[in-house]
Amino acid sequence: MIAAQTLGAHLDDPRLTETPPLLRMQGISHSYGTVTALADVGATVFPGEVLGIVGESGSGKSTLLRMMNLEETPARGQYSLALPGLPANLFMLDRQARRDLRARQIGIVYQNPHLGLLMRNSSSGNVAERLLVAGERSFHTLRDRAAEALAASEFPLDRMDAPPVVLSGGMQQRVQLAKAIALEPALLLLDEPTTGLDVSVQALVLDTLKRLQRERTITMVIVSHDLGVIRAMADRVMVMRRGRVVEEGLVDQVFHDPQHEYTQTLVHARL
Repeated sequence: MIAAQTLGAHLDDPRLTETPPLLRMQGISHSYGTVTALADVGATVFPGEVLGIVGESGSGKSTLLRMMNLEETPARGQYSLALPGLPANLFMLDRQARRDLRARQIGIVYQNPHLGLLMRNSSSGNVAERLLVAGERSFHTLRDRAAEALAASEFPLDRMDAPPVVLSGGMQQRVQLAKAIALEPALLLLDEPTTGLDVSVQALVLDTLKRLQRERTITMVIVSHDLGVIRAMADRVMVMRRGRVVEEGLVDQVFHDPQHEYTQTLVHARL
């Protein structure tokens, strides 16, 4: 993770700029009626990095994540991923091209498993569905690869044929995670992945995410209102309020010495 390499470095250290970002967003602005959701927001995420996004409800953090997943198109702004064959602005892609890109290169774990899973299909079938979208057709390959992804997310394989509707919230999140990583995407998005889970289950889910990030060097963006989750997972953090980024930097730097009064309020409320 980048944090281990950079916590002792100065922000202007040239080593930090040698690798171009995997994800870059510029000038993202969007409104819902008279409500401003995002106002000239930018973001960069480097390969293998974990970016955390925090803020109160309505700050725009989940809207920004949906933009990263190409579920929505902003009124203005550009979004690029440094991957072969992609246009300079991903918002120019049509619906089918977006679906193909999400299937192969962008995984997502939603706060509400109902958004990411077919709740009455088998857990292995949910993972296989992602593989099908990417073109895999062999039943045995589908089942084997689904089992591999479920095992990687620490889901018990003796329950791989159970539908998510009969599983606990923690197990449902593991199925979502398995589906998200099945094709080893370039980017993994996590929207409040531990909200609503018992504290012990939260810890297990975070341990799984940290292990996967360490073993596979997955580039992640994680949205959470819980500063403890961001502190445990992220290298850098963006603090959002009313659709704007009010502060950003290395996690330890921002949390130990917050500069914006809103960030100070968040940190002190957590303490």
